[in-house]
Amino acid sequence: MKTKTNFDWPFFLKHIAIIAVPVALQNLLTTTGSMVDTMMLASLGEKTVGAVGLCAQFSSLMFAGYWGFVGGGMLFFAQYWGAGDEEGITRSYGLTLSFMMAVGILFAGLALAAPEFVMAIYTDKEEIRRIGVTYLRVVGFAYPLQIVAMAMSALLRSIEQVKVPLYGGIASVIANCTFNYLLIFGKLGFPRMGAAGAALGTVLAGVVNLAVILFFVLKRRLPFVLAVGRHFRWDRPFVGRYLQKCFPILCNEVLIGVGNMMINIVLGHQSEQAIAAVAVFRTLEGLVIAFFSGFSNAATVLVGKEVGAGRHEVAYQRAWRLIYLCSGLIGTACLVIIGIHNPLLHAMGLHDESYRIGTGMLLIYSVAAVLRMGNWAQNDTYRSAGDAAFGSVMEITFMYLMVLPCVYAANFGFHAPFLLVFALCYVDEPVRYFIMQRHMYSAKWIKPVSEEGQATIGAFRREHGVK
Repeated sequence: MKTKTNFDWPFFLKHIAIIAVPVALQNLLTTTGSMVDTMMLASLGEKTVGAVGLCAQFSSLMFAGYWGFVGGGMLFFAQYWGAGDEEGITRSYGLTLSFMMAVGILFAGLALAAPEFVMAIYTDKEEIRRIGVTYLRVVGFAYPLQIVAMAMSALLRSIEQVKVPLYGGIASVIANCTFNYLLIFGKLGFPRMGAAGAALGTVLAGVVNLAVILFFVLKRRLPFVLAVGRHFRWDRPFVGRYLQKCFPILCNEVLIGVGNMMINIVLGHQSEQAIAAVAVFRTLEGLVIAFFSGFSNAATVLVGKEVGAGRHEVAYQRAWRLIYLCSGLIGTACLVIIGIHNPLLHAMGLHDESYRIGTGMLLIYSVAAVLRMGNWAQNDTYRSAGDAAFGSVMEITFMYLMVLPCVYAANFGFHAPFLLVFALCYVDEPVRYFIMQRHMYSAKWIKPVSEEGQATIGAFRREHGVK
């Protein structure tokens, strides 16, 4: 490992805070809003909580479908931002938004036109299916809104305008909690809609989020987002380079999304108490991911920007420090959740057996998350520097050759206890962490796409002995 004694820690930490804190705060607020939603739905029973939780897994599959384009898009946004290539940023944004919207329309169509089919995949509990169908038939309208807001947020964060998505997120959470309260319980003259009310609240919150982001984009005259006429000036070589970088990320996200769906199918065919515990756990897991997402965006900007500008040694020195800071804070976040899990789980509707299962899941996750998020952060760092393939190949390989066989064998072959099946979802993390660390210190992951970055990469590789 090569280090530099004059590493600028004050600058590094300051800019991590500038980028990571608003992103983490936005996601923390979103997760808090989901927790409030779950608490509201808890009064309608564990079946309602479980049904909406399974619908959230369908939304997560959509997320996996479009995140490959977000990851690839942010790679180009950040590197072109470092190189000062405005035309490259604008074209990359138009291409990213186009691909993302295609995924959003597909999933919206499934939710609106075939909700029974979707719910039949996730669970065999008839009443949970019925509740989920009413939710999907409404929430499908939110998907295109969420796609546009996500694309805008990815671009704005990459050009270091991180506060604008935060403002949209704050407004969205407030709107979501307010509309959910009014529509789930039928307050102030609104109809009592139950789970469908929560879905409609999500749609209205999506409208608010998009409106607030557009307001600040117009008010501050932020570049790139509204330059619609320049979004589609693609040529074949540019699209080819874009897809070459996006393809490994897309394969990663889609195949991992399918793998997670297969795991969720196993979890969705457990007892009703276990299904409710899983739904609550996914919400609390979001608190941990909220912290992580801030570091993920910091890695993308602070590393990707330097690679694009041709300052590869700075990018390399920042990268491994980001990983260890991320792991340390993730461990701290997990300890906090464990410390307050008792009132949280009860407030979110878990009691007796479902409470016991939920507590066990949190304890298992608190150990696994440090390595899991470390792997995730390293993968995002490699992607921002231009290496979209290595982490993706690792994640896909271990998911299908290790995780899924262990989970399915334990559940269907050995009829193992639920918590053991759940623990096996993370069986690959230690092995992958070791391999990802070796790749980190090899410096092979720095692969610039900008002309400025390509001009200096040869000297960097010679210095680090990269062939």
